[in-house]
Formats: sequence, structure tokens, C-alpha cells
Amino acid sequence: MNKKKFITGLCLIFLFFTAPLYAETFPGEDSDIAEEVDIGEESSLNEEVFPDELSFSGETPAEEEVIPELLTYEDEDEDYFYLFEADPFIFEVDPILEPRTLGEIFPDITRYQKSLVMDEYGLRYALEKDETPVMNPAEESGIDLFSSVKSKDPSHIIEALVVVPYNEKDLDLLDIYNALGFIKDIKNQSFLLMSGKEVNIFVETTRIAGANNRKSISDPEPSNNLPFSETMYLRFTDAYIGDIFIRGDISVNMYGLTYSITNFTDIRYSLFRLMKSERYITKIYLEPIKEGILIYSLTGIYLPSFITKRFNLNSNISVRITALLNWIKEGLERQESDWLIKKMRS
Repeated sequence: MNKKKFITGLCLIFLFFTAPLYAETFPGEDSDIAEEVDIGEESSLNEEVFPDELSFSGETPAEEEVIPELLTYEDEDEDYFYLFEADPFIFEVDPILEPRTLGEIFPDITRYQKSLVMDEYGLRYALEKDETPVMNPAEESGIDLFSSVKSKDPSHIIEALVVVPYNEKDLDLLDIYNALGFIKDIKNQSFLLMSGKEVNIFVETTRIAGANNRKSISDPEPSNNLPFSETMYLRFTDAYIGDIFIRGDISVNMYGLTYSITNFTDIRYSLFRLMKSERYITKIYLEPIKEGILIYSLTGIYLPSFITKRFNLNSNISVRITALLNWIKEGLERQESDWLIKKMRS
């Protein structure tokens, strides 16, 4: 056969099989562009936006190095693989990964700091603008919350670290994911004021249909599969501020799960804008470690100086972070309780 004809034939065969690949079209993802919506409804509030009653006090022991303000509060079966579901694919990962320790993730942690981390309230630091976190994860840990928080150019940052010990069951990433699913339960978190009055920071917490559809929707049932990533839209009705519209993003890696929440609209009090959209962020990293479930978070918030000079902003942010952390801990307890009930019935 003529060499030239042979090569021509091969090219025709190649084009025949590959042409469908080039011709195939892939539908693009719908992008919900968050619009800055003027919530202009006036709230009938009887209390100050940032009540000074919700405050925490404490002091760092003399032997500790002088660091940013330390916020204190008065005081089964082992799975053989994880399923990471990212439609339309499911990723199966061999889970025989040895759990890391608190010291491996935070190699510079002191004995005093560790004692606080293992306490119910955990460790809490208040950072001012341009300060860096006190608790720095090891470079090889793969944990970097600060970059995302810093990109918001916050005026204040609150750093929190707590470990929730295991009880009857060594909880895993799927348990953590399902613990984060009960958005409606965040509103149940209450605090006791110095006056003895018990208050709920959030009057209502619910999922909504989307960035441009504020209709409330129900929380889904606990899942049997672990999504690789997920985005949800939420409405938190703060007892002192009013409605806050939030975008929640979940992402999973080999060791842990990151939950990021950001305001996708302006935050207003009555007719006044307190904060522009995308100027608040809370990044929460959760990982099953040998000592329990590690919960590490950074919250960044930007408010004008005329507001921050009037109120104890750090304490007020810390109260709302405590509500989130307590909600997560209660969700983890629910996962363990449900597991025990199933075990007893089997």
C-alpha cells in the first residue's frame, strides 16, 4: 500500500473517533449572582444592637508570653472508606489514615493552651487589625483559614480552638457533616446575662431557597454520603440586628471539613447599613483527631471605627461564635445518640 494513502487512512480513522469528543457540549453551572439587596424593613428592637451585658473577662497567666487578648468564659464500628459525593461522581477514599494529634496540627501549643482547648469553652483570642493568629497550624497540616479571612480586610478577628472529646463512638467526617445540617437548631442557643435573664442571640435560623429567593426551606435528612463540596443559603435573624443573609460553603479534604459562612448582602440595622456585603466571614475547620473532634475557627469582621468605638465588639462577636460552636457540639452529640439507638435496636 502506498505510504501516503496509509497515513491518510489513519488520519481519517483518528478524526472519526475523536470528532464526537470535540463536538460534545457540557452544560455550564448556573451562577447565582448575589445582589446587594436593601432589606429596608425596620425592626422593632427594644435592646441595644451590641449589649454590653454579653461580655467576657479574663486574664492571661503571668508566666505566659504577652499575646493578643485572651477571651475566656466565666465559669463501633470503624468505617473502611469515606464516600465523597460530588455530582455526578462519588469518590471513594481508603480511610485507614491514622488520625492526627492536636500536637501534630499545632506543634507550638503550650500545656496551658492545651488545657483550655480541652475545656468546654475552649481557647479564644481577640485580634486587632494587622495582627496574626496566635494558634498557627503546622505548614504541612494543610489548614489555612487566615488567608481567606485576611482577604476581607477585617477590623477585628476572633480566633477559637476547642476539642470535643469522644464518648461512646469515634465520630468521623460524615458525622461532622450531618451535625452541621440542623440549621434550624442554631436559634436554640441561649445565654445567661449578668442580670439573670436568659436570651437567645438568634430568633430564627433557617435555610433559604437561594441568593435571590428568600423562601424558607427545611433542613434535609441526615445523609449517608459525604459531599465533596456544597453551597447553601441561610437567613439568621439576630435578636439585636435583624435579618442577616448568609452563604455557607462546605468543602472536604482527606483529613477534615471546612465550613465557611459569609454575608452575601449588606447587614442593616433599621435604615442604617452596619456592614457591606462580603465583609463578614467565619471559617470553621473540623477534623477527627486522636483526642476528639478538633474545631478551629477564625472570624473576621469589618465595621467602621465610629461603631467599634462605642461597643465591646470582641465580646459580642465571641458570643455569636460561642452559639455556633455550641450548636456544632450538640449536633455531634446527636450523631452519637442516634448511633447508640441504632446499635441498641440491632
